Amino acid sequence: MNILLAGTKKGLFIFSSTDRTRWDMRGPFLRGKEVHHAILDARSGRIFATANDAWFGSEIVWSDDLGETWTSAQRSPAFAEDSGLKLERIWHIEAGRASEPGVVYAGVAPAALFRSEDAGETWSEVPGLTAHATRKFWHPGAGGLCLHSIQLDAANPLRMYVGISAVGVFRTDDGGATWTPVNRGTRAEFQPEKYPKYGQCVHKLLMAPGGGDVLFQQNHCGVYRSTDAGASWQEITAGLPSDFGFPLGVHPRDAQTVYVLPLQGAEFRCPPEAKLRVFRTRDGGRTWQALTVGLPQNDAFASVLREGLAVDGGDPAGIYFGTNTGKVFSSIDEGDTWRLLADNLPPVMSVSAGKT
Repeated sequence: MNILLAGTKKGLFIFSSTDRTRWDMRGPFLRGKEVHHAILDARSGRIFATANDAWFGSEIVWSDDLGETWTSAQRSPAFAEDSGLKLERIWHIEAGRASEPGVVYAGVAPAALFRSEDAGETWSEVPGLTAHATRKFWHPGAGGLCLHSIQLDAANPLRMYVGISAVGVFRTDDGGATWTPVNRGTRAEFQPEKYPKYGQCVHKLLMAPGGGDVLFQQNHCGVYRSTDAGASWQEITAGLPSDFGFPLGVHPRDAQTVYVLPLQGAEFRCPPEAKLRVFRTRDGGRTWQALTVGLPQNDAFASVLREGLAVDGGDPAGIYFGTNTGKVFSSIDEGDTWRLLADNLPPVMSVSAGKT
């Protein structure tokens, strides 16, 4: 069964399909909660979701029966009382490697990484990142000081990456004990120094399939590729209508195929020329192709947030995205054609794909 999870400002919607053509929608679950992110953990079939509430705070919840019932974590991510930090919201959930059952990670604001070793029941902070020597110089982006991207190297159990707005990309090679900023080659046009060691505003960070050294990022100032585990980045924005955007998708088997959805810029976060277009590269960013069939090409002023685009593991791969105007679009031919899967939902904050 193919599963699509759409987190919105007013709850979570769950789509299911046997053929990726006809979808059944249920929800909203977690009514009234801002679901910044939800995932289907392939190791267990458990759905994890962030449940953020302006009045009652943030927690991580899960369902083992595709949404019929929900359980709150016994102890959700939280800072120590003497830390001087207060949890603002939970941004991202990432399942651990297949070799580490029960391990789950969460990224929060203000920027910190949390880890669970009991399948989400309890959470502990990864102190090496919070205590990084550069932290006193970290500044928030428009969405706050948020850790929103977590990538685990499947080939190296001690290596992982995080993306923080507006701080940049950090890598650990010792399981989280120490962290190194890895931002060489990425621009920060809003800074006095255009290529600082840190201070860039990464919007989304993903690894290429199979683990290894290839990564991609959609940044506030361009799209980038790294082939040396983040030690250096090459800008691959040429051919796109703007250097600004939030979502990013990578093909599940082809490390050269990447998807982005550009927006005009930070001051006007709508598609350039009012055309809703997904752009695809099949050569690692050397060239880009606009994918438009089935998408509105006139008066399209919707925006897509950083978690709003997902790629499934099908063959051909399915591509999905949701907009802040409550629409969900799907493609089951790797982006060549699109159709409207859902409309009139609350603003979509995240889309993720999985299979049971």
